[in-house]
Amino acid sequence: MTTEITPARLLSEPPFQPVPAVRYNIPVGYLRAFVTILVLAFHSVLAYDTDAPQPPHSLLAQPRLWMAFPVVDPHRWSGFSLFIGFNDIFFMSLMFFLSGLFVWNGLRLKGSQRFLRDRALRLGVPFLIAAAMLAPLAYYPAYLQTSEPHSVISYFHQWLSLGEWPAGPAWFVWVLLAFDFVAAALFFAAPNVGSLLTRLSSNTERRPARFMGLLLAFSAMTYIPMALAFNPLRWTNFGPFYFQTSRILHYAVYFFAGISIGAFGLDRGLLAPTGELARRWIRWIFMALGMFVVAIVTAILAFANYSHAPRMWIFISGCGFVLSCAASCFAFLALFVRFARTPRKIYDAFRENAYGMYLIHYVFVSWVQYTLLRLMLPGLMKGTLAVLAVLALSLMTTAALRRVRLIAKVI
Repeated sequence: MTTEITPARLLSEPPFQPVPAVRYNIPVGYLRAFVTILVLAFHSVLAYDTDAPQPPHSLLAQPRLWMAFPVVDPHRWSGFSLFIGFNDIFFMSLMFFLSGLFVWNGLRLKGSQRFLRDRALRLGVPFLIAAAMLAPLAYYPAYLQTSEPHSVISYFHQWLSLGEWPAGPAWFVWVLLAFDFVAAALFFAAPNVGSLLTRLSSNTERRPARFMGLLLAFSAMTYIPMALAFNPLRWTNFGPFYFQTSRILHYAVYFFAGISIGAFGLDRGLLAPTGELARRWIRWIFMALGMFVVAIVTAILAFANYSHAPRMWIFISGCGFVLSCAASCFAFLALFVRFARTPRKIYDAFRENAYGMYLIHYVFVSWVQYTLLRLMLPGLMKGTLAVLAVLALSLMTTAALRRVRLIAKVI
């Protein structure tokens, strides 16, 4: 007798667990899942943004904007521009912050060598698979939108002629692994630095604004000079290893800020359920909205006046970016620490599968968008359908993959 495997069973039954279940921090786990959903939604609606470029006539043509917009739909909706702009300012910074929360305790428990071995398995191996296999599959719809005759052989010929190897959203994974190596080297060279990190975070339960001030200072010192030295939109790559040039040090600041908070404890300090951050959550929400308006206004002014005084306006828009990023990160931290206290089965499904969803979602994004090209629907409806389809397909596929013992050990 065989048991039918249905979508409901895949999500309701627990996947293979390589180790016994351990207690987890509910607000942090749910926030990480929520940010992952934002990433999936962000990529799902890019095809319907009013600022999306026209499809390329060839993958080899410059500029290669198809790397960010694999599929471009003629049906657009202007409201997606606000959603895209808001998320682009903060969500990757928050992902690095959340990833840093667990690093120092992991190093203390495992030591540098074992910690790095585990991170290489969890991050390095998925990155290689995502870059080598998933990225070419995800970008194939971009090739199908070109004006040239289409064939699989021709696609791979163009792909291998690029002189680079686009890895898609997997860039986050290798950068996170690189930051982990830096943290492990710091732990090995100066293991007592944990006490310094703890002191930095010890007073955040009562004075979160002080920690935010430090974060703003270091963020501004790292981001604004890089934005002045390089185009704020520029990417740098070495083969499949991509990163946002002006933001790489800014992301490192958020990663090590997360390490500092995590070293003090996930249930106290900044993340204490009864702390000032959680109790004043409404203030943080209004601050995030206000700083986003500042970021939008400074970006519009910078774009309009860039030809007259480019360095001055890059500096001004950089200040808006730094302020909005920090305010939004603190606002979402406040919301989840204040309200995400009780486990929920559907939330747990997203939390458990968030990493796998991030790794594989780009394949579904481009193919869903390409499929929707044939439908004569408004851009808002197409974007909504794309988000729902990508979330469902990514969740179901990850839940199924995690039933395989070897895969479950990694994701």
